[in-house]
Amino acid sequence: MNRPVKTPRRFRRRAILLAGMQLGIAGTLAWRMNQLGVKEADKFRLLAEENRINIRLQPPARGIIYDRTGNTLALNRQVYTIEIIREQATNPKSVLYRLAELIPLSEKRILEVLKEISIRRAFVPVTVATGLEWEHIAAVSVNSPSLPGIIPKLGLNRKYPIGADFAHIIGYVGPVSDYDLSQIDDKDPLLLIPRFQIGKNGIEAKVEKPLRGKAGFKTIEVNSVGRVMRVLKDKAGLPGVNLQLTIGHDLQRFATERMQGESSAAVVMDVNNGDILALASAPTFDPNKFVNGISVPDWKALNDNKYRPLANKTVQGLYPPGSTFKMVVALAGLTDGVINESEGIHCPGHKDINGRKFHCWRRGGHGKVTLREALRYSCDVFFYDIAIRVGIEKITKTARKLGLGIKHDLPLPAVRTGLMPTKQWKQKNKNQDWFIGDTANAGIGQGFVLTSPLQLATMTARLASGLAVQPRLLNMIDNQPTFMSGAQKLDFSPKHLKLIRSGMYDVSNHPKGTAYSSRLNEKYKIAGKTGTSQVRFISKKERENGVTKNEDLPWERRDHALFVGYAPYKNPRYSISVIVEHGGAGSRKAAPIARDIMEKVLTLGKNSYEPLPDQKRSNRKNISGRTT
Repeated sequence: MNRPVKTPRRFRRRAILLAGMQLGIAGTLAWRMNQLGVKEADKFRLLAEENRINIRLQPPARGIIYDRTGNTLALNRQVYTIEIIREQATNPKSVLYRLAELIPLSEKRILEVLKEISIRRAFVPVTVATGLEWEHIAAVSVNSPSLPGIIPKLGLNRKYPIGADFAHIIGYVGPVSDYDLSQIDDKDPLLLIPRFQIGKNGIEAKVEKPLRGKAGFKTIEVNSVGRVMRVLKDKAGLPGVNLQLTIGHDLQRFATERMQGESSAAVVMDVNNGDILALASAPTFDPNKFVNGISVPDWKALNDNKYRPLANKTVQGLYPPGSTFKMVVALAGLTDGVINESEGIHCPGHKDINGRKFHCWRRGGHGKVTLREALRYSCDVFFYDIAIRVGIEKITKTARKLGLGIKHDLPLPAVRTGLMPTKQWKQKNKNQDWFIGDTANAGIGQGFVLTSPLQLATMTARLASGLAVQPRLLNMIDNQPTFMSGAQKLDFSPKHLKLIRSGMYDVSNHPKGTAYSSRLNEKYKIAGKTGTSQVRFISKKERENGVTKNEDLPWERRDHALFVGYAPYKNPRYSISVIVEHGGAGSRKAAPIARDIMEKVLTLGKNSYEPLPDQKRSNRKNISGRTT
């Protein structure tokens, strides 16, 4: 008889353990299936629809720019924008042509957008049009089912409410281009946003980063057709800094209008602290035309204009200063001791230098004149003589102390240095020796000497105040003053400066002064100096024939007209420089303009600053024959 086989106890324990493990695994799988199939069903349903998490940059509000009295010069306005996302548009070309039936969209712009979306990632929005009206957005919204991938948005666009008066100072913004990206070393992701606006000229360009602010971002969840499912995170950007200028609109507008019809520039400064009160270049232009990209006809009209409206002549224009340079030569001679207050020099109408005649503007000469009289009459022979005595090196040294040949630190592009020549400079740049005739020409502000209107206004301010004032254009950055420490006194003799000022007083107030016809009234006496700088060489034949009249020459060959001055004479407050390109005699063209602008600034009173509007902001660090 067979006996039953007993199962070992160890085997039974293993079987129970294995069954328990299988049961645990099955339970875990069941729990996980319930978790995935029930509790997390929504999550995985979204994943099944190919959801994606997108991080979208949020451009910050660009900083606002004000004048000294609180007038808004540059602001942001809300505009409607249309964007397209390539991966959501089944046929981008077809979609864009349907869109063109609803909004202003040219064939050229469609091709530009198609090119742009072809080089962008499929999910990156590309701007199609901006600056649209509400009616356009409404039409797009109504037709959205037939416009896949088209997204209407509300954004910000730059606007210059005052327009042309501050165009050369404020500059303008424009859409960032591939060329811009290749020229700047800036890794800010904002610059990769299609048609994002950056400063292209003026203060907008020079203070670009602080004005731009910092980007915010929005983390969103979208499904496969691009529908936003939810916003996961929304962080606003940090707006750009606000700026207040030292310039007031009233004076700037008056100066611009006073120069209308001329190719000219005018600079007005406070002689005691260097505040620039007017920086006007004419003709000017409307910066609003550049914001969304200027049209070809508008660009051509500006670029082909012989008066160069796009150039800021106040800081970019370089001109021979002509007789306005004679104060520099006089001060160099007085400082060096080669001339004094009472010494007279005879002017027969020319000076012979190494067999060549250097003529005075007055053909018959001025006779014997002292320094004060030489400034009053603008006698060329007197300053030929003094320049040769003192030498070019000392003249240049004096000029630089007065702010000429110096690149002044202003938040503007292309601020020019000018040229105060030396013997070494000529040898290095011309590979020629310096001649005595070069010194004589420099003595009357001709030859190699080049200055800007800004430099001439600075020179005049320093002569008037005796202080080494520095030009200043920004008054506040985010309500924080930018005042510099007090200007140092110039190391010139007060007696010498007083003598120079007396000669300048005579120019405008003595009956025989070259600017007597442009004098101010008894309350406000102006001291000044006229200048006429040649742009062509007057040949011997021309002189023998009586010299061709300036007015008979083509415009571009005529002399430049200049004037510098300050007022009031007894208690100086403001300096001014004016240049009229190819305007002829400074006494006839530049002096009357300077007189009218100076009268305006004097009647405006103190022209004090007004505080900027209060702003609630996050904490941040501040950036801090010549007739003269």
